[in-house]
Amino acid sequence: MTKEESKISYYEAVGRRKESTARVRLYVVNEESVAIGGTVREKGTMIVNDRPIDTYFPGEVYKKMYLEPFRTTNTVNRFVVSIKTEGGGLAGQLGAVIHGISRALVKVDKEKFRPILKKRGFMKRDPRAKQRRKAGFAGKARARKQSPKR
Repeated sequence: MTKEESKISYYEAVGRRKESTARVRLYVVNEESVAIGGTVREKGTMIVNDRPIDTYFPGEVYKKMYLEPFRTTNTVNRFVVSIKTEGGGLAGQLGAVIHGISRALVKVDKEKFRPILKKRGFMKRDPRAKQRRKAGFAGKARARKQSPKR
């Protein structure tokens, strides 16, 4: 780690949804760009698993969803965001990313951001998960074996 890298301060949080986990880092940037991990990142850049967020979560619907915590707190393009996500599918990972971003924003300014994000429902972890498979049934959690016709 270089001397410039050690000076960079960030807020880190973990978000979860279904089987997905996202580790989010919000880097506080004083200038227009900052060097993170050997690469220069512009202010407002979001990286997910070493890819730009708009290629990892393509489309306008996803973009509106992952930017919503920033819009709610008026912090759009204030941070450089680095995210590592794993497990589950794309929708579960997106939910984990939103949860992680919200938790990291609360660490930035608890008194100001927490009530706003809590009211919008970003602070609550969505507990829904796939139901476990029951033994003796036809493969899935709620499937039943087909009865013979005659």
